[in-house]
Amino acid sequence: MRALWLSLLFSAALASMAGQSLAGGTRASQILERFEHANQWRDHVMIAAHRAGSMQAGKTLYAENPLAAVEGSIAIGAEIVEVDIRRSKDGVFVVMHDSWLDRTTTCKGEVVNYALAELKKCRLVIEGTGAVTSEPVSTLREMLLATRDRILINLDNKLDVTDLPGMIAVARDLGMVDQVIVKENLWNGQRIDTARAALAKAGGGFQFMPILADDAVSDAAFASDVDKAFAPHAVELINWRNGAETLTATGGPLFSTRMRAEAARGDWHLWADTYAIVNKPGGFLAGGRGDELAVAASLPREAWGFWVDRGATIIQTDEPKAAIDWLTANGFRVPYTTDGKTAEPHTASIN
Repeated sequence: MRALWLSLLFSAALASMAGQSLAGGTRASQILERFEHANQWRDHVMIAAHRAGSMQAGKTLYAENPLAAVEGSIAIGAEIVEVDIRRSKDGVFVVMHDSWLDRTTTCKGEVVNYALAELKKCRLVIEGTGAVTSEPVSTLREMLLATRDRILINLDNKLDVTDLPGMIAVARDLGMVDQVIVKENLWNGQRIDTARAALAKAGGGFQFMPILADDAVSDAAFASDVDKAFAPHAVELINWRNGAETLTATGGPLFSTRMRAEAARGDWHLWADTYAIVNKPGGFLAGGRGDELAVAASLPREAWGFWVDRGATIIQTDEPKAAIDWLTANGFRVPYTTDGKTAEPHTASIN
């Protein structure tokens, strides 16, 4: 009898330790679990903060791609920060969207013509207000250190696909390669082969997310080829919109019943973009149903709700706080254990 009680106590202790391990897991590990098991979390919509997340309620609070915006996105509960990667004159990966420094910093000229020491003298500028911040251009390494174990990071490669292994090597050196999502546009078999060859040189352990845009891909069957080649956990789908068009009624050829079926078979997320493009009509990447419709026009159901209805379980947005608030209020967010509540996975319908 004593042996039986000792066995039961030992089992209970193990269960308790396992529970504590789960509850005490890093925020990034909990996000990664949901990212890697899309079919178990179809009732939760993840938020990716575009260019680290610069806006709130239509107002630009931060410059593009700064460490300060990363802190802000983590504080509001975003799961992913998306940042853009270029290279300095002396070969260091830096965080910068444009090839030129003029729009977003106090410096002028092309990024590639500045050594890192020179880039560090440039200060990030808040677009619209022109306010100069105290923050310099960040390196990829600095950005990774800021996100480590706290939030996943999506690297938008503004260089060549052959540069991806170098970026992944920086993350691997920091012991956080599993927290990095890299992505590339794919549109035909040749492009698939090019990306696959480049990624093979990077080793494993990281997340690769294909991007499919409906100006080049109009058949959801292509996603099956992509799935076979990469077995991704998410696919970014872009619905292009001509400025003269009205709001999309369908989401375009990629946001289809067939695509949702492909996603279920492959156990991957549909990633939708709802941010605007500089100097382009609002919602240009989202059939007109983007952040401006959600916030400026106060029609979040017609924007974020539209894409959720079409299967999106990750939304990349310039308005991460407003999106999280609306999704939470409408039952599309499941708390994490780090939020003080226990979350259970669910296998939800994607139709």
